[in-house]
Amino acid sequence: MGEDRSNHVYAVIMAGGFGKKLWPVSRRKMPKQFVDLLDDGTMIAKTIQRISGLVPEEHIFIITSELGRTLLACTLRSFREDNVIVEPASRNTAPCIALATAHIKKRDPDAVTVVLPSDHLVLDDQAFIKIVEAGIEIAREKKGLVTLGIQPHRPETAYGYIQAHEELLLPEPFAATQHFKLFRVKSFAEKPDLVTAEVFLDSKDFYWNSGIFIWHIDAISREFERSMPDLYKDLLNIYESLGTTREQKVIEDVYSWIHPLSIDYGIMEKADKVFVLTGEFGWTDLGCWDEVLKVAGSRSTFSGEHPDNRLVQIDCQNVFVKNPTGKVVCTIGLQDLIIVETQDALLICKKGKSHRVREVVDILRREGLDEYL
Repeated sequence: MGEDRSNHVYAVIMAGGFGKKLWPVSRRKMPKQFVDLLDDGTMIAKTIQRISGLVPEEHIFIITSELGRTLLACTLRSFREDNVIVEPASRNTAPCIALATAHIKKRDPDAVTVVLPSDHLVLDDQAFIKIVEAGIEIAREKKGLVTLGIQPHRPETAYGYIQAHEELLLPEPFAATQHFKLFRVKSFAEKPDLVTAEVFLDSKDFYWNSGIFIWHIDAISREFERSMPDLYKDLLNIYESLGTTREQKVIEDVYSWIHPLSIDYGIMEKADKVFVLTGEFGWTDLGCWDEVLKVAGSRSTFSGEHPDNRLVQIDCQNVFVKNPTGKVVCTIGLQDLIIVETQDALLICKKGKSHRVREVVDILRREGLDEYL
């Protein structure tokens, strides 16, 4: 019998973000991926659990900050410490993925890598595993870069978009499925304004960019060499240093001069062979409180399945409360509000405006109130 190809599948979970728009629950010292937003577990724990249905635990890597490593050690004690990759500084997703690529290539030069954000919600784990399985097979067959796209249901301005071009046949054994489709990518688009988002929705060939990528280690290395040659040289230097006494110094030196750049802008927009695999698996980017509310549905408090008797509402409509403090919260005669209470901060926001919470964080920083960030 031949070698089981699943032995060469790896996952990289990116866990270095802060999540400004989910303040005051998401903080610098406790970023949103380590927070239990919906009272059903932290997002990073659910991400690990989800991908472990396809990738063996010893092949799952988390790339994060030094703080992230500390939080992982405290909250996910069973996770393998030697599979935590630490970035000396935040430099966006292109350097992050380059560093992870060096580590995985050192471990397995024939690896297929699934790259995942740590702070997204997936409601249908079974459908997610199926589409990732198809993406792995496509990445092997096409020798290109695969990204997962989501059929848009509304003119969303908080997401990036992928424009599909030519529809392609799915590889066996996925060719007969009706659940997802494969396209060549024509272009990537940044977060649009409302008018542009409506045009994207009407065109029927734009998909939400999930930020989930699948590729063979050789394919992404090739694209780094072609589109970001300086970073590729840094990647090679890091690769050569791994496991030696020089490793930490080389990584710190590289991060002292590289510029922040997203993988979409640095690689995906310029790559020769990029494919989008589209399907439904209950994906949501929990980027702001309004996104959290869409998932929470009609619940007026985030306290699990049982009503929270600490919340008293009189003559209120569409008032949502996140209250992890143990305080009693009472609302009277209010409508269409988001209220988030913590021990040292209170957010009161009109529904539909929570994307502006990042402005609050910026103001607090400028005013020197870092203890609240």
